[in-house]
Amino acid sequence: MSPQPQAAVGAPLSRVEGRLKVTGQARYAAEFDIDGAVHAVIVDASIGRGRITGVDTDDAEAVPGVLRVLHHGNAPALPYRDNSSGSNNLPGRKLRVFQDDRVLFHGQPVAVVVATTLEAAQHGASLVKVRYDAERPTTDLAEGEPGEPTRYARGDVEAGLRDADVRLDLTYRLARNHHNPMEPHATIARWDGNRLTVWDKTQWVPGTQLELSTVFGVPLDSVRVINPYVGGGFGSGLRCWPHTVVAALAARVTGRPVKLVLSRRQMYFGTGFRPSYDYRLSLGGDRNGRLVAADHRIDAETSSYETFTEAVMTPGQMLYSTPGVRQAYRTVPLDVHTPIWMRGPGAATGVFVVESAMDELAHELGVDPIELRRRNEPAQDPSNNAPFSTRRLLECYTVGAREFGWQRRKQKPRSTRDGDWLIGMGMAAGVYHTAVAPAQSRARLNADGTAVIECATSDMGPGTYTSQTQVAADALGLAVRAVDFRLGDSRYPQTPPHGGSQTMASVGSATLDVCNQLRQQAVRLAVEDEESPLHGVSPDDIVVRGGRLHVRGNPARGESYQRLLTRNGRARLEADTSFTPPRGERFSISGYGATFTEVAVDATLGLVRVRRMLSVYDAGRIISPKLADSQAIGGMVGGIGQALLEHTVTDHRDGRIVNANLADYLVPVNADIPDLRAIYLDGEDYDADPLGVKGLAELVICGVAPALANAVFNATGRRVRELPITAEALL
Repeated sequence: MSPQPQAAVGAPLSRVEGRLKVTGQARYAAEFDIDGAVHAVIVDASIGRGRITGVDTDDAEAVPGVLRVLHHGNAPALPYRDNSSGSNNLPGRKLRVFQDDRVLFHGQPVAVVVATTLEAAQHGASLVKVRYDAERPTTDLAEGEPGEPTRYARGDVEAGLRDADVRLDLTYRLARNHHNPMEPHATIARWDGNRLTVWDKTQWVPGTQLELSTVFGVPLDSVRVINPYVGGGFGSGLRCWPHTVVAALAARVTGRPVKLVLSRRQMYFGTGFRPSYDYRLSLGGDRNGRLVAADHRIDAETSSYETFTEAVMTPGQMLYSTPGVRQAYRTVPLDVHTPIWMRGPGAATGVFVVESAMDELAHELGVDPIELRRRNEPAQDPSNNAPFSTRRLLECYTVGAREFGWQRRKQKPRSTRDGDWLIGMGMAAGVYHTAVAPAQSRARLNADGTAVIECATSDMGPGTYTSQTQVAADALGLAVRAVDFRLGDSRYPQTPPHGGSQTMASVGSATLDVCNQLRQQAVRLAVEDEESPLHGVSPDDIVVRGGRLHVRGNPARGESYQRLLTRNGRARLEADTSFTPPRGERFSISGYGATFTEVAVDATLGLVRVRRMLSVYDAGRIISPKLADSQAIGGMVGGIGQALLEHTVTDHRDGRIVNANLADYLVPVNADIPDLRAIYLDGEDYDADPLGVKGLAELVICGVAPALANAVFNATGRRVRELPITAEALL
C-alpha cells in the first residue's frame, strides 16, 4: 500500500478532550453518579509496626448513617488467588487487607467505616478505637539491613581507580518524593452477583482488573474497570493499591455500591513514592579527561513485605564510555509502604549522580563540562556492545549550548553577580530507555465516514486521546473530528501500563496497525467493486484524504468511504490487532537529552531561584508538538521540585510522615517557574517501533536536577550532594 499523507501527525493540535475538561464534563473516578452508592472512610494505623490487640467500634456504629465497620476481626477471608505476574507488576500478595492483625507501616488500613453520607463515615472513622502491641519501626535507610545486591561489572575497576590521575569518592543522598497528582486516588465499587465493576483512578486498567480478580478469586471477565480520565498520576497509579481492595470488600459486605476517596494526607501512605537513596560513587579519570573507572554502591528503600526495584543502574552503565564499571544495587527493607515508579523512575536518580559527578570531574580537570562529555561519548552501548539505533546526544549539546548562550558561562565558580545574587550556569545529559510492549486495539469504520478505535489504555495527562486520534486520522485518511478514540475500560482490548513512556510506542503502534487494516479493507472493497471509480486500480496506487479514496496524483478519480460502504450495503468495516514489538536485542534504544539552566542564589540567605532553562531532546518522531511541549515543561517543573523543594519527612520514632500535606511538602508553583523552553531534534527511530517514536514523558525530567545542582555550584562554589538543595546547605 502507498504511504498515507500525514496531515494530523506533527500538527500542534489542542487536546480533543480539552473542552470536556475545562467545562467540567469529563468525569473522574470519584465523580460517577452510581445509584445507591454509600461512602467509606479508611481508619489508618497510628503505629509503624506491631500487632492489633483490639478494635472498639461501638461509638462509630452508634453514629446515625453508619452501616458497617470492617476490620480484621470481622471481615470475610479473601482468597488472594496466586498470580505469576511478578512482584513489581502486581505486588499485593503480602499485604492482605483486614486478613490478619499485623501492622507493617504507619497509615496501613486497619478498618473502614461505611455510611450513607461522607460526613457520617468521617465521623465514624474518628471514633474507632484501635489498640496495639507496638514495636519500634525501622524507617531510616541508614538503619536498615540491606538485602543481597544486584551486580554489574566490566573491566578492572580496582586497577582503574588506583591508577587514575584524578579520583573522586562521592556520596549522594536523595530524599523520598511523593507524586502528589491533583486528583486524589479514588474508587467506586459495585457488585452485581459475582460480577464486580470498579470506577478507579489507575494508570493500568488491565492490571487493576487482574489484581481484583486475584484478590477476590473471581474470573477475570467478571471484573470490569472503568477509568476514562485521570487527573495526573506520575506513576502513582501503576498498581492496584489497598484502598481499591477495601472499597470492593466493603461493597461486597454491605451489598451497596461504595465510594472511597483518599484524603491528601492518606495519599502519602496509601499509595507509593520515589524511594530514598544513598548512592556512593568512586570515579576515576586521566588528565586528558577520559574516564577510566567507576564504582557505584547503591542503597534504596523498599518495604519489609515486598521488594521494589527500578532501573537506577542503567545510566552508570551506558551513558559514557568507561572501561571499568562496577555496580552493587541493594534494596533495604524498612517498615514503610511499598515504593512505586515515579516520573523518570530509576533514571532520574542515576542520572543525577552520574551527571553531578561528571561536573565535579570537569571542575577538577579544568575542562568545560560539555567538552568532558564529548571526550567520553561512546560509539556503541558500553553495557552490552550493542549499536545505538540513534544517539544524537552530541547534537543535543551543540544545539543547546548555542541556543542557551553557554559561551557566556564563566568556568570559575562565584564569578558572576547581579547585586546580592550569585549567578551560575549548569548543564547535564539525560537518558531514558525506550520501552515498547505488546498492545491490542480494535477499530470500526462506519458508513457515515466516522471511525471508532478502542483500547484499554489510560490518559493521565500526556494527551493519549489526542495523539492516538492523530495517528488514527492519518492512517484512515480522515479529519481528526471524524475519529473517536476510546480508552479506559477493561472491556476494550488489553494494553500495557500507562507509564514508562511506552504508551505512544506500544498503543500508538497498535492504533496505526488496526487503522491501516481498516483502510486496506476499504481499498480492496473499492478495487473489487465494478461500480467504483477505483475498480481495477492497483491498491498501491490508492491513498485516502479527507475520507475520500482516490488515485495518487489524480484526486478526481475516487469516492468517499461513505459512498463506497453505503453502495455495498456495509454498515461498517471492523478490524482488530495484537501488536507485538518487532525488535529483538539488536540495538540499544533510548531517548537522550541535554538540559541547560541558569540560577541565581541569594548570597546572604542561600535561596535558589531558577532564571531560565532549556532542554534539547533526541526523542525520535514527535507526534504532537503541542503535547510534547506540555510534557517537557511538566518534566522540567518536576525536576525543579526534585532538586530544590520536594522531601518527604518521616518521624522515625513511629514511621509517621510529618509533612503529609501540600502546605509542608513543597512543590513548584507558578512563581518558581520562569523561562522554560524545549527543542526536539528532527528525526525518527523505526528500529524502536513502527511509529518511529522514542517516548518523552520520562526523559524530560532526567537531567534537570543535576543541571540545577551544577548551576548552583557554578554560582556559589559549594557542591551539594543531597537532594533537595536547601538554603541551609548553601549557608
